[in-house]
Amino acid sequence: MEYLIREATQEDMAQVLDLIRELALFEKEPEAVEVTVEDLILDGFGDYKLFHCFVAEVNNAIVGTALVYNRYSTWKGPVLHLEDLIVTKKMRGTGLGTSLLDEVVKYGHEQGVKRICWEVLDWNEPAIKFYQSKGADVKRDWDVVHLNEKGIENYIANL
Repeated sequence: MEYLIREATQEDMAQVLDLIRELALFEKEPEAVEVTVEDLILDGFGDYKLFHCFVAEVNNAIVGTALVYNRYSTWKGPVLHLEDLIVTKKMRGTGLGTSLLDEVVKYGHEQGVKRICWEVLDWNEPAIKFYQSKGADVKRDWDVVHLNEKGIENYIANL
């Protein structure tokens, strides 16, 4: 199978959003996606870029994506965060996930980061095995903490 891994463009964002929605469905949260195509364009390609995105393309269709952004570790220094690596269901097992992860790691290396980090659901054993096969250390003893928009508003209201 021939595919192309490349940096995303604004024109790709509608198809990237379709992949994000597919992932949300897979993760059993189909109603959780609030971001719009316009948000993705503004946040990824506006004056203040909040993320960098790679896409996997087959026959002019986007069938995979990897979205990353910069963070900072007080212990290590510059870190690249992989928010999502998504390969559409019909293309899993074709090597696209590896190729997208390769691009993320090369990008992080070029940026001089000390670590690349991401989360994986504890029940997603195929993804965990995939990441471990690439040398990733899956931290089973850490819990992810989120303060969502409503939580932020409640917090502020109680200050």
